[in-house]
Amino acid sequence: MSTATKSFPVTRSEAEWRQRLTPEQYRIMREHGTERPGSCALLLEKRAGTFTCAGCDQPLFAGGTKFESGTGWPSFNDPLSGAVETSTDRSHFMVRTEVHCATCGSHLGHVFEDGPPPTHLRYCINGVAMNFTPTEG
Repeated sequence: MSTATKSFPVTRSEAEWRQRLTPEQYRIMREHGTERPGSCALLLEKRAGTFTCAGCDQPLFAGGTKFESGTGWPSFNDPLSGAVETSTDRSHFMVRTEVHCATCGSHLGHVFEDGPPPTHLRYCINGVAMNFTPTEG
């Protein structure tokens, strides 16, 4: 089922999305865009903590699942349970697996099967689609 036809727990009008998100976030998260590689500060984030959806604050990835993939986008090998869903993306003359937030449906990035053990998955996520909260301690 495409994200355009699915109902999500968090829904907003287009005006509400535009108010909540920056223009770049809106282009990426609501129009399925991609940020320039290496352009987001979260690419370098290495602290313990949680990466959350910029659209609805849903926790998506634990900091310990992030790894350096060399691609220019934050990469993770496993999302938090129930945090993301996938769909087939046939844009740009390719077939890829799109990753979107399970709570609000916002486009986050794509998942590939070339990641490290144990999952061998690489969730390649647009950094501006997320916020980061460090673990206090």
